Amino acid sequence: MNMFNQATLFLIILFIIGLIGKNQSLLIAVSVLIGIKLIGLDSKLFPHIHEKGINWGVTIITIAVLIPIATGDIGFRQLFEAMKSFYAWIALGSGIAVALLAKGGVNLLSEDPHITTALVLGTIIAVAVFKGVAVGPLIGAGIAYAVMKIVSIFG
Repeated sequence: MNMFNQATLFLIILFIIGLIGKNQSLLIAVSVLIGIKLIGLDSKLFPHIHEKGINWGVTIITIAVLIPIATGDIGFRQLFEAMKSFYAWIALGSGIAVALLAKGGVNLLSEDPHITTALVLGTIIAVAVFKGVAVGPLIGAGIAYAVMKIVSIFG
């Protein structure tokens, strides 16, 4: 097992960026990946995590978002009250737009997987430097897909 290769060096650099940027999510993610490599399970776990990880993450985020409904803090009354607000309608439209963009992102990543490198780099920069949240690659791919479609129509 060659633990010290280009991939590990890249992860270590990302860890340092996470330290400098004080980004706990990046630090945890890199630590988990290095840990998996250290115990030698990377060849077994990485393909599975790569294939299913986004779905797991979306599921965990969805669970977190639904907690106020599960606890009863948000119910039908609050939903109907919120829908009287102009901001709620903006949020509703934004939710629809993001889901449609993410759908386009899935299409782009399956049709043109090398674009993932640029998307991941953009996400890392946003997370480490701008305190962003690492949900970017899929939505970023969706935005890229939409822009590419618009450019192909007018270009």
